[in-house]
Amino acid sequence: MLLDHLSDGLAAIRTQIGAIFVSLELSRSTWLVTSLSPGKGEKMSKHSVKAGAIAELLKLFAALKKAQARTGESYPIITIQEAGLDGFWLHRTLQSEGVESYVVDPASIATPRRRRRAKTDRLDGETLLRSLLAYKRGEPRVCAMVVAPSPEEEDRRRLCRERRTLIAERIVHVNRIKGVLFAQGIFDYVPLRRDRRTRLEALRTGDGRLLPAHLKAQISRELDRLELLLDQIAAVEREQDALLAASRPAGEKAASNPVAMLLDLKGLGPNFAAILWSEAFHRQFTNRRQVASYAGLAATPWRSGGIEREQGVSKAGNPRLRTTMIQLAWLWIRHQPQSALTQWFKANSQRGRKRTIVALARKLLVALWKYVTAGVVIEGAVVKPGA
Repeated sequence: MLLDHLSDGLAAIRTQIGAIFVSLELSRSTWLVTSLSPGKGEKMSKHSVKAGAIAELLKLFAALKKAQARTGESYPIITIQEAGLDGFWLHRTLQSEGVESYVVDPASIATPRRRRRAKTDRLDGETLLRSLLAYKRGEPRVCAMVVAPSPEEEDRRRLCRERRTLIAERIVHVNRIKGVLFAQGIFDYVPLRRDRRTRLEALRTGDGRLLPAHLKAQISRELDRLELLLDQIAAVEREQDALLAASRPAGEKAASNPVAMLLDLKGLGPNFAAILWSEAFHRQFTNRRQVASYAGLAATPWRSGGIEREQGVSKAGNPRLRTTMIQLAWLWIRHQPQSALTQWFKANSQRGRKRTIVALARKLLVALWKYVTAGVVIEGAVVKPGA
């Protein structure tokens, strides 16, 4: 049986690090604030503030520090919150107020493995606080802290993400039009062609009839929405091209610029270069394992005693980067047939093309990271003419 033993003495964390530890459990209406102050044993205090009420939250922090000031000591406040819907604005606000703030990946926090476990905001706040204590104590791999992007980096990657959202909406409208016409025996209509309106007038059903009036009106409205999306996609792509052009310095500095180096490689266009630059290579990585883990392309082995099997990639990282790398891996095989990575894929594809292309995506991401950061040329890679 598992028992929680209460201790009357001071824990080592409170004797080594004098600070007031605070966890913030954020929701749309209320923020639950759980705090642990030196000298209070293992008792955690809980307070609630209205969501978005920064003044009220700072007032609560001042009250916590004032209560500790009665003991003759002044302690800093260290906060932790989960990465989620609230983004990083609260983290930046707390840092501007002189508060040491951390944002943690919630999936990296260990939880009980019972089939049924209690989960409430109160318990989550206490778990966050214990994770922060262990992290500040120096325990390795207790949790993964998120590196908050700067406001400029966060704004820069919006173009790539908006383009992806618009492309997904375009696919929905195209498939809806094709599905409606398929039910009438029409199989060759392409909504993305420029003569879509003219061809719509000339369409005949499979049994030779003109399109019914309401069906034709429905497709016309779908085309209106589709054309609006096409205009927005074109506008986003123009902004993206302008951003890439502005980020490429002229002269000798262009040789060491990540965007210019990516665009020089055959098979990488502006969209791929923008995604790699904004989603991955603006960050600092220590080793190749961190690169693969950030993209969710790291392996997840399951080994226990005589059991040994591979569960596939973790999928715990950036999903946009992971999807892009899978797409880029297929294009790399087509446009870089003489590269060492393509030769490796051809030699190992008998184990399964799907499995091998994921491994190639991981190898390619690591190779591109070494290329843009250390200038390590990818073996056998071909650059574009005139690059």
